[in-house]
Amino acid sequence: MEIQNSSILMVFLLFFILCCILIYCKTKVQCNCKICHAYITSSWSNEFDNLCDWYTHLLKSSPTKTIHIHVLHNTITSDHQNVEYMLKTRFENYPKGKPFSAILGDFLGRGIFNVDGDSWKFQRKMACLELGKMSMRSHAFEVVNHEIDHRLIPLVLSVSRKDHKVLDLQDVFKRFSFDVICKFSFGYDPKCLDESLPMSDLTNAFDLASQLSAQRAMKPYQLVWKIKRMLNIGSEKRLKESIKMVNMFAHEVIRQRIKLGSCSNHEDLLSRFMATTKDPNYLRDIVISFLLAGRDTVASALTGLFWLLAQHPKIVATIREEALRMAKHEALTSFPQLHELNYLQATVYEGMRLLPPIQFNSKFSQIDDILPDGTSVKKGTRVTYHPYAMGRMESIWGSDYLDFKPERWLKDGVFYQETPFKYPVFQAGHRMCLGKEMALVELKCVVLSLLQRFDIELETPAGTLKFSPGLTATFAGGLAVRFSERDM
Repeated sequence: MEIQNSSILMVFLLFFILCCILIYCKTKVQCNCKICHAYITSSWSNEFDNLCDWYTHLLKSSPTKTIHIHVLHNTITSDHQNVEYMLKTRFENYPKGKPFSAILGDFLGRGIFNVDGDSWKFQRKMACLELGKMSMRSHAFEVVNHEIDHRLIPLVLSVSRKDHKVLDLQDVFKRFSFDVICKFSFGYDPKCLDESLPMSDLTNAFDLASQLSAQRAMKPYQLVWKIKRMLNIGSEKRLKESIKMVNMFAHEVIRQRIKLGSCSNHEDLLSRFMATTKDPNYLRDIVISFLLAGRDTVASALTGLFWLLAQHPKIVATIREEALRMAKHEALTSFPQLHELNYLQATVYEGMRLLPPIQFNSKFSQIDDILPDGTSVKKGTRVTYHPYAMGRMESIWGSDYLDFKPERWLKDGVFYQETPFKYPVFQAGHRMCLGKEMALVELKCVVLSLLQRFDIELETPAGTLKFSPGLTATFAGGLAVRFSERDM
C-alpha cells in the first residue's frame, strides 16, 4: 500500500512539475528571430563547429559588434569600449550577480569567482597582499621549475624514447598545473604527473563538475536544471556526485593544513586565509576557486599555445634563439631572466589572443543602462563580453587578425602590452586577474623548457578545433603530439 501511494505521489509530482515548466516557458521571452531560433534548434552547428565561432560570426556581422540572444536574456559584445564601461567606468552596475552565483553556487560556493561586494573585496585583498610579494613570485618560480625538472621533462623523455611516442599534451598539462597549484596554494603534492600517469577520480570529477556547471548557463530555461536538481536526476545527479568527490579532496587539504598549523612560515595561500577564519565550508570554497584558476586556465592556455607552436617552426626557432642570447648558452635560472625574454612573452600573449582560456565572461546589470555603443540594457540582463571573438576582430587587430604573429606585441624588440580592454584575457579594471604574473611564469617556463629539449609534432594534421563544454576552453579529444629529443 505504501509503495502504491509513493508511486501515485511521484506521478502527481512529475505532472505538477511538467505544468510548472510549461507555465514558466509560456511566461518567458518567446522569440522567433533568426538568432534565437538558431540557438534553440542548434541549427548553427550545421555551419559552425563551436558555439564560440558562431558568436564570433554574429558579432563581426553586427554594426555595433553587439548582439542579443533574447531567449537567454543575454547581450553579448566584442566592443572594447563596452568592455571598459562594464569593468571600469560602471563597475558597480555590472557585478557577477545573483543569477550567475546560483548557476555556479553548488560548485564554486562563496569563492572569489562567484561573489560580489564585501566578500569579493575581502578575498581579493587577501590574495593580492600575498600574490603581490616578490617572495611569493619567487616561490612560484621554484615550484614550477621543480615540477618541470623532476616530472614534466622525465615524463616527456620517457615517452620520446619509446616506439609509440604519442602523448596527450592536454592531459599532461592538466596534471602538471594541478600539481603546481596544489603545491603553491595548499602546500600539498597530489603527484598527478608521476611517470605512471596515475588515473585520478578527483580530476575527472573536477572536469565533470566544471562541464555540467557551464551547461547550466547555456539552458534557455533555468527552471529545468533547478527541478532536476531538486529531484536529483540526470545531469544534476551527476553534478552532485562529482562535487561530492571534489569536496572530499578540499576538506582533506584543509584538514592537513589545520594539522600542521597556520604558522607564518608556511609558503602557501591557504595558510594565509586560515589565519582569518576556521570555517571549513568557506575554506572549501577558497580551495575550489584556486584549483579552477590555477589548473584549468593554465592547462588550457598551454594546450592552445602548443597547438599553435607545432604549426609555426619559425616562431619556435626565434624563441630558442632569444633564450640562447639571454642566457649565453646556459640554463635560465632566475625570475628576472625570464622577464627579459620579450619574444617569448609576446608569443604567450599572442597564443591567448587566438585561444583564450576563458572564452567569454558574464555580468548582470543592476539597473537599466545604455552601453557606449548605444545598446540599451534592461535591469537584470546578462551582459557578456567575448575575448575569443575579440581576438578575431579586424577592427582591433588589423587584417592579419587570424595570423599567429608574436611581432604584433613588440615595439623595437620590446614587449608592448595592448590595453586590457581590447585584450581581456586576464579580465581588466577592478577584477584584473590576481594570478596573472604567476600564470605567465608558469606558461613561459613550460614553453621554454620543452622547446629547448624537444621538437614537437602534431599526431594528426591541424584542422578545425572542436571545444568541449566547460568553464574553460578544452580541446575535444585532447591534443595528441609526438616528441623527439633535440641535439643539445
